[in-house]
Amino acid sequence: MGKLLAVALVGIAAALAAERLLAFRNRLNASREIAPVTLPNCRLIKGIETGSEDIDILPNGLAFISSGLKYPGIKSLAPDKPGEIFLMDLNEDNPRAVELRISRGFDLASFNPHGISTYVDTDNTMYLFVVNHPHQKSTVELFKFVEDDNSLVHLKTVRHDLLTSVNDIVAMGPDSFYATNDHYFSDFILMFLEMFLGLTWSNVVYYSPKEVKEVAAGFYSANGINISPDRKYIYVADIFDHNVHVMEKHANWNLTHVKALQLDTLVDNLSVDPHTGDVWIGCHPNGMKLFYDDPENLPASEVLRIQSILSEEPVVTRVYADSGSVLQGSSVASVYEGKLLIGTVFHRALYCEL
Repeated sequence: MGKLLAVALVGIAAALAAERLLAFRNRLNASREIAPVTLPNCRLIKGIETGSEDIDILPNGLAFISSGLKYPGIKSLAPDKPGEIFLMDLNEDNPRAVELRISRGFDLASFNPHGISTYVDTDNTMYLFVVNHPHQKSTVELFKFVEDDNSLVHLKTVRHDLLTSVNDIVAMGPDSFYATNDHYFSDFILMFLEMFLGLTWSNVVYYSPKEVKEVAAGFYSANGINISPDRKYIYVADIFDHNVHVMEKHANWNLTHVKALQLDTLVDNLSVDPHTGDVWIGCHPNGMKLFYDDPENLPASEVLRIQSILSEEPVVTRVYADSGSVLQGSSVASVYEGKLLIGTVFHRALYCEL
């Protein structure tokens, strides 16, 4: 009887493990292959060689690009090199990327930038919020951008017990923001178990100097976050649930769920066209290729454009898709007056004229 029970328990455990493995592969879109979608007027951006994980463009056409992310489980082309912030002026005929100088006193050696967001105050002061992972921890760094000498002045570092595994951020004011925690745990092994078991413990946090609170929860992995042009709705990408959530923002900063738009891809960072309200997304068609470093099976890139996301029938268009021969692991796509920037987790960046 004891042996029979042991065999039954082993069988049940094996069945559960197999079911979890299948679900995990489905969340990674492990079997998906894509057909290419090319754009005619594109070039790789010189000087960006180790990632361009997030991009945020000011209304005046200045584009900030975070580079050099070291993220657990994903390759880095320069694991010992500190991260950087680049700037491109998209008003120029031939825009180029320029590394921004960061003020003295900031720990550049451990700079590991992830998601970014800009905010222009009423006095026209320009702030840059940067998710940072020094020593695999999570902080949010607040900088003031000095346009005259292309520099960032570090103002403060934000740490909080609710900001445990921050992925992306959207600024609400000069010292307040929403942030996504892509995992509940920050330890790599526990993060992997969280993904493998399909735990929905990821969340969104609101931060201000006066109040810090969870405002949305129940995500597999909350990733990119952004705001509608009228500032009434917050958009949240759940990378492992392959969808974008529309959340209504309230006066007390709480969020309520409106709807989710399901997509057949792993959605990363979200950018919003301030003129049209279109949502542009850098996506991973097959997440398995992103995590497994195989030079014969490169991680692909995909860019989606969502028009009329608040309507009953949003229009989704595949604007760009590449097998990895040009661009590997796309994570963001941002537009400014007919110009498109596509960034990646660890690879190059692409500039296109639409």
